[in-house]
Amino acid sequence: MPFSPLKLSQPIKQALDKSGFTKPTPIQEKVIPLVLSGQDVLARAQTGSGKSASFVLPLLELWSQNIPEGKSKIKALVLTPTRELTIQVAQTFKTFGEFLSKQPKIVSVIGGESIGDQLYDIQQGCDVVVATSGRLIDILNKKQINLSKLEFFVLDEADKMLDLGFSEELDIILEALPDKRQNLLFSATYPPKMQEIASRITQDAIEITIEEERQTVDNIQQRAIEVNRENRGPLLRHLLTENDWELVLVFMANRRATDNIAAKFRKHGFKAESFHGSLDQEDRNDTLNAFKSRKIHILFATDIAARGLDIDNISCVVNFDLPRSPADYIHRIGRTARAGKSGVALSFVGHEDSDHFKLIEKRSDVKLEREEIEGFELMGDAPKKVKGKAPVKGKRKSKKDKAREKALKG
Repeated sequence: MPFSPLKLSQPIKQALDKSGFTKPTPIQEKVIPLVLSGQDVLARAQTGSGKSASFVLPLLELWSQNIPEGKSKIKALVLTPTRELTIQVAQTFKTFGEFLSKQPKIVSVIGGESIGDQLYDIQQGCDVVVATSGRLIDILNKKQINLSKLEFFVLDEADKMLDLGFSEELDIILEALPDKRQNLLFSATYPPKMQEIASRITQDAIEITIEEERQTVDNIQQRAIEVNRENRGPLLRHLLTENDWELVLVFMANRRATDNIAAKFRKHGFKAESFHGSLDQEDRNDTLNAFKSRKIHILFATDIAARGLDIDNISCVVNFDLPRSPADYIHRIGRTARAGKSGVALSFVGHEDSDHFKLIEKRSDVKLEREEIEGFELMGDAPKKVKGKAPVKGKRKSKKDKAREKALKG
């Protein structure tokens, strides 16, 4: 189905044509009409399914139908879990609003950049604020942002925000918003905590679920390679030499490991860089741009790169360290095989990781044959599991004990 039946104005269709979009994705097809009709929406669809455009397009349409006169007032607030996704969503607003009779003023509010400059941009008047929650709260505490005219509140990648402690910040943000507003929540997964978050934001959202994980995974050649932990680096160098992978995204467990291994690979002649939350924003932007433009071919990253990064043509994703959460496995490998293309996803599995990888397979509904690469075979025996002593109940009363006593007294 083309975009025509979605009742978007000609300037927005013109921007879609210029960007090469000919038809909506399933999430866009279902969500855009609901947003245009004023409904609250709770949408679940995988990363890379087009969630951002499903709220950006109708919000631009509604804004353009009632462009305020005089100084711009904030009409829409979009919260995202990472700086990169914030910048990306802000750019999406600018891209699709290019041909409107008046272009909306978009302000990105993120850490790692001058809060003074961001406050200045807000106070000069803006229509849309796209923010990470931490920096937004910094600005709210300064009492230098007016959200009283807000009409739209959007949470993008809401489940990832929960992982970053967003639940505790939500009350502060909601207190600054007008009660009457349209709420749009987008998430790749829907854990129990999401239900509690959603109930605090809206009581009457229409739920939309797009099940596409299976189709995306089918485009990815998933491989599980058994290897000792100390041989993962040499094995990866061997695989990079043997295969013609243009862009490779390698997931690491922590920031220090990311920096260390990138430095080692550069010494071996590979064009590699690290990417994680400790880098300042300018370095993060430069690194991503270098990766997109193929000035570097290997990006060693923490899970900050598992969501929201719009990078086409990643040939191979490597789980150098397995994800802690089985749910993150799908998000990681989903960085490849985007837009209908194919890709490769490798997971290195050692003795210590075997049980955890079985859990990942179970939760992801996959079963991979273990393979070994000649010269890098898994050696030794799996460490024996030692059962610890049974926990000893302490002197302090448990919550259950306290609840029982309270019920008896009642």
